[in-house]
Amino acid sequence: MNETNRTDVRVLFALTMLHFTGDFYAAFISPLLPVFVERFALSLTEVGLIAGVMRMLAFVVQPAVGYFADRYRSRVFIIGGPLLSIVFIALVGWAPSFPVLLLFVSIGSIGAAMFHPSIAGMIANYAGRHIGLSLSIFNMGGTLAYGLGPLFIAYIVDRWTLSASPWTAIPGLAMMVLLFKIVPAPLGEGLRGEGFFHAIRDAFGEVWKLVILVWVVMVMRAFVTQAFLAFVPILYAREGHTLVSIGFVISLFTVAGAISGVAAGHLSDRIGYKPIYTVVFFLATPSLLLMLFLQGIWVYAAAALSGFFMFATLPLGLVMAQKLAPRGKSMVSSLMMGLAVGLGGMMTPLVGSLADLFSIQTVLAGVALLPLLSIGLVVFFPEKRLREQPLVG
Repeated sequence: MNETNRTDVRVLFALTMLHFTGDFYAAFISPLLPVFVERFALSLTEVGLIAGVMRMLAFVVQPAVGYFADRYRSRVFIIGGPLLSIVFIALVGWAPSFPVLLLFVSIGSIGAAMFHPSIAGMIANYAGRHIGLSLSIFNMGGTLAYGLGPLFIAYIVDRWTLSASPWTAIPGLAMMVLLFKIVPAPLGEGLRGEGFFHAIRDAFGEVWKLVILVWVVMVMRAFVTQAFLAFVPILYAREGHTLVSIGFVISLFTVAGAISGVAAGHLSDRIGYKPIYTVVFFLATPSLLLMLFLQGIWVYAAAALSGFFMFATLPLGLVMAQKLAPRGKSMVSSLMMGLAVGLGGMMTPLVGSLADLFSIQTVLAGVALLPLLSIGLVVFFPEKRLREQPLVG
């Protein structure tokens, strides 16, 4: 695409649908955790291990994938990745043991790692002047998937038991056939002749400290989000909620985040980034605490509020990083969407171990304080530089 000011809606829609399809299946795991606990007699530490392995493989390996995506114009990553997620995540219902369950989750998570950096890096090439809005809508595709996927799989398993899950791969495979005809190959970003660490140095340059600052805030946000997604289903199951009810809670949490992400992306083009981060982090902590201690139908309202505030800044971190380091957009996208979320998720086994010693409510209440503490880092965001720096497509 040579016209940098032109927005290619068709390609952007296809990339968003690809994001949605891959993440839709990855979203199956969280609401099924209570089912896995019952089937395999898992401890909370083992629950944390499932969540940690899933996030580690789905996200931590993304910088390496982003490096290769920047070097090679190939659709192997963007088509092959979702296919792995669709097939192997759907197969968890046929896992005969906990190790095989971990294997299926691991392969499906690797598939998720394969496509995220490439398609996130492609958005800027087709967004024209509407980069903030385009990235927010793209992010909404993944967030909506994490909202609808849990509700879908919870209904299927509640109605036909866990053994029916492999049949859910059929609509995903059909969607991939359609997207194969539309999604273009990545354009590449001029890093083909460079080594991995040289490419990182060239992409970040003198702004690496600022990129790391944004990244640390993203890690803290991810840790809180993943801890709640992993252990709130267990907490609610113990309190008597049905599987469909738990799936609905997770759906509300993530769908509200999809809405707030688009709103935050739009507002960031107008009022900047620091004010949005400050407000949503300030309100996130009390919302998360309400999610832990409210009862009855009020848990749904608390889940929606918590997701609204916790996911609002996800697309902003991506836009900020790409503005600070416009070269190697796939790599910097993998750092913000991949390594940050992955490291945050990898800490869930620690949360599980602490919950085995104390209680889920006590540990998550402590975790809920982190967004409020993160405001101390947001103060140092280079707001003026970010507002003045255009994002080159």
